[in-house]
Amino acid sequence: MARPGFKRWWTKIVPGSIERSTYVLFASLLLLLLYWQWRPMTGTVWSVTGSTSSTILWAVFAVGWVVVLLSTVVIGHFHLFGLTQVTTNLRGEDPERIAFKSPGFYKLVRHPIMLGFIITFWATPEMTTGHLLFAAVTTVYIVIAIQIEERDLVEMLGNTYVEYRTRVPALIPFTKRGCSG
Repeated sequence: MARPGFKRWWTKIVPGSIERSTYVLFASLLLLLLYWQWRPMTGTVWSVTGSTSSTILWAVFAVGWVVVLLSTVVIGHFHLFGLTQVTTNLRGEDPERIAFKSPGFYKLVRHPIMLGFIITFWATPEMTTGHLLFAAVTTVYIVIAIQIEERDLVEMLGNTYVEYRTRVPALIPFTKRGCSG
């Protein structure tokens, strides 16, 4: 649903002002379906014991969520979820064109929201087989999705995004290019 072709088709069915919020709604419903239908795979892959080690992993897990939350806030949390578009439309105002910006964590990596999710998926003192499967599959999905999204961003933003890609790594801070790109 995030692809430009799908958006063009979808906005023939729903108003453009609710395109983003319906995307978020359907993605959330699919995640709920995944969680509901998930069958536990309880084999232990690793178990970190000891209060210090366990505390460090829980702290890293929390840092991942903080990175996700702050990254959505600095680029427009309500716009990201489609709420700004809906309320702007309800007020009868024209939608504001959002300019490209790279505040906060976006100066360190191009995809801090995805990095935060990856951190939360992997930072656990108790890794079960099911958790490992979820973490691995979603990490692979994120890496592939980034490649596709970046093609769209280059097409949409041109040299502005190409230049940003040359300066800022995709996922791994303080590296030349991070996770390709």
